[in-house]
Amino acid sequence: MAKQQSTVQFPKHFLWGAATSAHQVEGGMHNQWSEWEKAQAKTLAAQSQYQYGDLPNWPHIASAAKDPNNYISGKAANHAELYAQDFALAKKMGLTSWRFSVEWSRIEPEEGAWNVEAIKYYKAYLAALTDAGLEPVVTLFHFTLPVWFAARGGFAKRDNVKYFVRFVDKLMDEIGATVRYVITINEPCVYVTESYYNGTWPPNVRSKWQTYRVLSNLAYAHNQVAKVLHAKSRRFKVAVAKNSAYTYPGDDAWLSRATARVVQFFQDDYFLRKVVRQSDYIAVNYYFSNRIYGYRIHNPETTPNDLGWTMQPDHLELALERLWSCYKLPLLVTENGVADERDQFRKQWLTQSILAMQRALGNGVELLGYMHWSFLDNFEWDKGFWPRFGLFAVDYKTYKRTPRPSALWFARVLQQQKKQAEQPIEPLPSVPARKKPSAKPATAQAQATSSSPRSVRSTPAVPPKPTPPTPPQTPQMPPSTPGSAARSSGVITPPRRPAVASRSRSRSHNNREE
Repeated sequence: MAKQQSTVQFPKHFLWGAATSAHQVEGGMHNQWSEWEKAQAKTLAAQSQYQYGDLPNWPHIASAAKDPNNYISGKAANHAELYAQDFALAKKMGLTSWRFSVEWSRIEPEEGAWNVEAIKYYKAYLAALTDAGLEPVVTLFHFTLPVWFAARGGFAKRDNVKYFVRFVDKLMDEIGATVRYVITINEPCVYVTESYYNGTWPPNVRSKWQTYRVLSNLAYAHNQVAKVLHAKSRRFKVAVAKNSAYTYPGDDAWLSRATARVVQFFQDDYFLRKVVRQSDYIAVNYYFSNRIYGYRIHNPETTPNDLGWTMQPDHLELALERLWSCYKLPLLVTENGVADERDQFRKQWLTQSILAMQRALGNGVELLGYMHWSFLDNFEWDKGFWPRFGLFAVDYKTYKRTPRPSALWFARVLQQQKKQAEQPIEPLPSVPARKKPSAKPATAQAQATSSSPRSVRSTPAVPPKPTPPTPPQTPQMPPSTPGSAARSSGVITPPRRPAVASRSRSRSHNNREE
């Protein structure tokens, strides 16, 4: 039988883009993270085999992961010098938008002292984006802080929010004329979980009270910034970038169902309810789903990506549909990608993600765009350089950019979408509407695994199900052995790892964030 095309069209002005953040790609930073990474590099290298030794690709990454230099960002991808080249590559691919973050520590390196050269740099950056026909999506806080602000206590003190608001006010007076989409805070739940609950990121605090206080202050910061921006111009569309996952019970037991609701609430709703009235849309970062048995997360054992995260890109649809049904705000996918140095799964990931968005659009979700994480290989926080998320591979010795095969395929899809605006995307066959995963009785293996301490950190994913048809010669994601490391969903769970030197006893946690 001949495959039929999907009849769902992406909106005419749908934003097809890629995402980056300043610390991860620009290079030459001096902020609280750059100081921390230099102090912790040897410790992170020493712990690497314990953290990642059970990954299937450990023999391939071992030498890099054991090298302390891997954990020092340095020049990163040298994007600060090569951004014009990167924008030209993005334009050639057919991208129409670019997400980036403005580094606060560049703009205000000392309290109240504005760096004129840094402001000129970001003005030139935005001018180059405009010249390349790329819609800018600017992030104001993406995990890094000026050293002076961190020394004051950072976002742990409500009174410090005024400094962040002052920075945004100044910045938007300078660059606001060329910006519409603004993201105030990237992944607040991931930030507080890693920095104040697990204590694995600076400032290495382990305190439940501090965790919720900082989360509350971040919500307050978003609301204050949104008011300032809306007072300047209603042109600004303001949001928080929320890491989101679809969480569901793995069986019909009341405990599984209740736990799934609680996890979903703290994953998404606890924070979003604090900021939704001062938001014009919701920025969605999606990497996985969570299946719950009893009171633990236990996910299917499938081939992990290079970081050990289970790959289930099709559940992007469910995450989008849930957020839309709860908040009725437009959604913009601002991160979605896979760590895949050998480019085995990225084409499949992109295919399934695009199909998921088509289904969500068909079900009435108002979707503004999709931004792949990431355009470039980059510095992945406490994991350093060895995870490779880029559509373009980066040689960290020469900084040469090389498109991966998946990038070339994605470019063909985008070019066809542009040329045939009224036609479906040719490489993507139609699929029936996806049903929500149904609760199934837990198997003995699942029950046994879910009772172990490791299972709390099992890779978030989804139950086995038939997958939609895929383009020819698209690599599949076959079953494999357990033992994969999980990315933090921002849901607070007991950490496990040897201590990292810090102000308080803390443990490293294998979380990425983009």
